[in-house]
Amino acid sequence: MAGGKQTPRQKMINLMYLVFIAMLALNMSKEVLSAFGLLNDKIAEANVTSEQRNQAFMAGLAEKASEQPAKYGPIQEKAKKVSELSADLDGYIANLKSEMVATLEDPKDYETQDKTDFLDQRFFQGDQLSAEGEAFKAKIENFRNEMIALTEKDYPAIAEEIKQKFETSPVENRDGKEVEWLSYNFEGFPMIASRTKLTQMQADIKTTQSELLSAMLAGEQAAQLSMKNYQAIVIPDKSAFFSSENFKGKVVLGRYDNTLNFEKVIINGKEVKASAGEVSLEFPAGAVGERKIEGELQFKEGDEIVTIPISDTYAVINKPNSATISADKMNVVYRGVDNPMTISFAGVADNNVSASAPGLSKGSGSSYVMRPGQGREVTISVSGTMADGTKVSDSKQFRIKDIPNPIGTVRGEDGILKMQRNSLEISEVGAALPDFDFELGLRVTGFKFNVPGQPTVQVSGNRLDSRAKDVLRRAQRGETVQIFDIDAQISGNSSYRLKKVSPVLIELTN
Repeated sequence: MAGGKQTPRQKMINLMYLVFIAMLALNMSKEVLSAFGLLNDKIAEANVTSEQRNQAFMAGLAEKASEQPAKYGPIQEKAKKVSELSADLDGYIANLKSEMVATLEDPKDYETQDKTDFLDQRFFQGDQLSAEGEAFKAKIENFRNEMIALTEKDYPAIAEEIKQKFETSPVENRDGKEVEWLSYNFEGFPMIASRTKLTQMQADIKTTQSELLSAMLAGEQAAQLSMKNYQAIVIPDKSAFFSSENFKGKVVLGRYDNTLNFEKVIINGKEVKASAGEVSLEFPAGAVGERKIEGELQFKEGDEIVTIPISDTYAVINKPNSATISADKMNVVYRGVDNPMTISFAGVADNNVSASAPGLSKGSGSSYVMRPGQGREVTISVSGTMADGTKVSDSKQFRIKDIPNPIGTVRGEDGILKMQRNSLEISEVGAALPDFDFELGLRVTGFKFNVPGQPTVQVSGNRLDSRAKDVLRRAQRGETVQIFDIDAQISGNSSYRLKKVSPVLIELTN
């Protein structure tokens, strides 16, 4: 096109052709810049969802750790370390992107973000990395090394993935030459392309965090099923044998888990409290002879309550010099409620037994009610007169505890929920005391409601009012709204001040 002798007209045509090609190239370049900008926005939106998912996981793990600290406490500590490392690098990148955006008149005008000078001046000094470039690279290497140290023993596949995603070694370009990692990825690139790369790096951080947190929880659940948690248990055919008899019984395998919390334990028709994977029994032994122990253990498995029956016998012999003092709700009495108790002396009629303690009142037979006052302990003193006139006495100390922190509920559910918007509008906000020994009938009189980005609404009563519903309608699908500062009272005892009620988080599904 440029060779040979050409007429002025042909030269003009050739010049116009070159201008046309340049215009096509310019338009294509703008389209590429816009494509990078749209990709950056998509990844950023996905990062918000990933962050919310990771936060919800940590909140759920914190709840599990508070309920079963022996089982989930170590996992929570490791998960906190993972989250801290992720938040540190993610925050560093977020600040860097904010400084980039601050130099732009319109961050959404991607076609103007073709300059390379921001990161070129920030990260490079001649043919070498600048101090800030070295610092950025060091941040990535520290994250990679710390995360590998946390994962390579128990999660080698995740450790290998971290090595690949956050590798900073020199890269071989298409000419076969090794190029410094930071130069290969950021030097001479348009700003919008670098922003997109940084956003993708944040996505890698959050995805790695999510995968590791899920693997840690799955690993703990698998460990609980190991045969190492089983032990041999000897079960005799009866509780006592004569010296002339042969011992008869059997040996079985039992799975012992000192981190398991039972939902409910019922022994001989009464609910008792359990702790550390076992049930400590204490109740009146009854009359002399063979007595039965019957009841059931209830524990939660997924969304189902599993029940295991209890059936056994024991022998009772005379021992009139020892008192039997049993709190129907274990050796703890609670302030603010009536604590039923059974107090008796073996071999002594109920009408010849006398018991005294601050707040203790007698009912019928061996039944008493304890209404503890101030202090942390109370001692119940018991005396009795046997049929022959002999005096016997004993005493027992009980711990006084306050009613524990109630948990907030929506639609009878607590913790982190997923719910449709219209269901939340009509659902009742409540308060409950799970695993507490008394039914108190808590009544909610008010709460605060918050939607991210909207002002908090104070609500009276136990349902969303019109203002709260109006704020709720502004929430986006997938956002997590919060019900907190829940005011609750004990029905029939409004003078007792309950402890702070835990909040409820609801992820909107529409």
